[in-house]
This record gives sequence, C-alpha cells and structure tokens, in this order.
Amino acid sequence: MPCDPTRRLAIGLAVLLTGALGIPATGQSELIESARRQSNPTKVRRAPSDLARLWNAEVEESVVRGLAWLASAQQTGGYFHGTVGHKRGDNYMVFRSQDQQVRARRGHVGVTALAGMAFLAGGHLPNRGKYGKQVRLITEYLISRVGENGFVTDSGTRMYSHAFATLYLAEVYGADRNRQIKATLEKAVHIIVDCQNAHGAWRYNPFSKEADLSVTVCQLQALRAARNIGIRVPVNCIDHAVEYVRNSQTDSGRAKGLFYYKIHGRGSYQKNTQFAINAAAVTALNSAGIYERRLLAPAIDFLLDEVDVFQEWYPHHFFFWYGNYYACQALYHSEGLIRDRCFRDYYRGIKKHLLKDQRSDGRWLNDVGPGDVFSTAVACIVLQVPNQYLPIFQR
Repeated sequence: MPCDPTRRLAIGLAVLLTGALGIPATGQSELIESARRQSNPTKVRRAPSDLARLWNAEVEESVVRGLAWLASAQQTGGYFHGTVGHKRGDNYMVFRSQDQQVRARRGHVGVTALAGMAFLAGGHLPNRGKYGKQVRLITEYLISRVGENGFVTDSGTRMYSHAFATLYLAEVYGADRNRQIKATLEKAVHIIVDCQNAHGAWRYNPFSKEADLSVTVCQLQALRAARNIGIRVPVNCIDHAVEYVRNSQTDSGRAKGLFYYKIHGRGSYQKNTQFAINAAAVTALNSAGIYERRLLAPAIDFLLDEVDVFQEWYPHHFFFWYGNYYACQALYHSEGLIRDRCFRDYYRGIKKHLLKDQRSDGRWLNDVGPGDVFSTAVACIVLQVPNQYLPIFQR
C-alpha cells in the first residue's frame, strides 16, 4: 500500500521536536504515536504496536554509538568508503579497495546509501535532526553520481548499489519533496525498468541477460519504494519481477517452499537453502503486498530454524550482514500474519548478538565484504526496526 509522505514527515518532525524540547522518553513515544495517528489514522497497515516495546535504553545507547561512528566515517564529499567487489563462494572478489577510493577521492554508492538509511531509520532528515547534515551530504553525493542514463555508480559499483541508492532516494524524497531528488530518482528508476530482462529479473550489470534472485530483490524493493511515493513505475514491470520470484520457489523435495538463488543459466536450481536468499525472497514478495501464508510460511519457518546457526557460522561476514538486513524485514512483516511472534523472537536474539558484538568505538566488523561502514549501517537499521520510521517497515 502506498505510504503517505505527509505521514512520514509528521513522524520525522515529531522525533526532531521531542529531542529538541527535551521531552522525556515516555512523552516522546506518546507524541510520535500521536503524529502517526493524526497523519494517517486508517490507511497504513502496521505491525502490532507492542513491537515498539522491544526498543529500550540499552538498544538506544548502542544505536547512538553506532550512528556516531558512522558520522565520523563520512568523508567531506558526503560519501563513505567501502571495498567494491562481489561474492565468489564464501569469499569476496575485490574490484576496487578502500585505499584506491581514498586516493581517487571516490566512495561506494551502496555503502553510502545504506549509511543514509541508518540515519533515516533514526528519524534524521536532510538538515533536520542531529545527523541532518550527514543525510544532506549523502543525498547530494548520490545525486552527483547519477549518469545521463540514470545509472548511480562510483568506484565501479554495480546494480546492487544502484538499487540501494534508488531505495534511499525514494525514502528521503518521501520526507523532503525536493525537485532535484525527484528528477534523480526518476532517472534511477527508469534504468532499472529498462534493464529488466526477458526473465523479469536483473543481474550484477545493467542490461544483463542473466538473472538471480538476490539482485532482483534489490531492484524490486527500490521500484516499490519509488512507486509508493508517486514515481511512475509500469505495473507490468513489478508483476513480471514478482512472477520471477514466485517461479524461484522450490516445488518439491525436502526444501519444498524455499527459494532458489538462480533458475536460469549456469548454476541454476542450486542454493535453495541459503538463509539470505530466502529472507530476500520473502522481503521481495512483502514489498509487492503479498502476504500469502501458504506461499511464505515454509521460508519463514526455515529462517526461524536457521537463524542461530547462521549467526554462528558467518560472524562478521557479508552473508551475515545482508542476510539479516533482509531477515529483519521479512520477519517483521510476517509477524502476526504468517507466524505469531516471529519478529519478536528473532529480534531478541539478534539484539543480544549485536549488543555483545559491538566494538568499543561503536562500530561492527565486516571482515569479508565491503567493510565496517556496511556492517555498522546494517546493524543500526536492524536495531531500529521497532521504531518503524523507515517506510520499508510500514505495511
């Protein structure tokens, strides 16, 4: 369901005003909830309100430290550094290192967009809130990296990063109706639509004929976010992508109901028991407004069964971070609809893990992957889900 930008702005302003006026935590929550109700009392289908109780002083302190570390890592050009590469098995093939980015005064588009999402998840908007300047600089940087064809890239980043940048621009445009953001967002959306291949999907590079579920989910979520705030996206593009996701589901065997990473080309019909892929698939279908218990329950049950093993097996690995980026969304939207208490149980576990694993300087580690900005941004997004400020956490 489209998310009302007026509602989003009201909530953001309530967050900023309560902090500025020094209103106690209990008063803040009441004022923020009032802003939610008054701005859109009936149209937004929300998760159970008591999920907000998962947020406590310990989590808040962790997020405060995490966002402070992120702010300290931002470069003067608004961007963040991150190793550019792609996964190869359990390893990460590096295209451009952070040292090369430092020398070239360039950044990582996807990592920068995720850092921006972490700030937005705390209610910080361009030039509004404690990290308003950081959000403004991130927005300006991403706008500056959009080419004539609409592709958002820097340091060799590809479609993954383009999708995260598009998603970020859609989220921030919903709260800041800036014409330049809109124009940039429209160009970024158009190239995603133009790049959709015959399978209804996407791969690492623009206009690729290959397809995989992970990249496709990123594009689909970006398109839905853009459409929700009024950017034109062809309905058949969304429908075709949803069809691809549905077709990726295993229809028989022990893994029935789980999702394949690829269903076309080399390596197809493998990896249907990967935690991150199944989390991404559920998130993609939720983004399209699909909450069918029969369709989603097997993947949700798999995520709940595997989450503890997954966290032990891949500590500080990019699998852990992008797996939980999608898992928190998948389980949040499934709470009470697909499985009772699925997000609550997940959140209590991931919260305990993240609070224990946070470094003394406020960051979280990513040893294999884009780096510590990436992991810290994802950790802050996951921990801030109960606040429900980001539109991707609204039904």
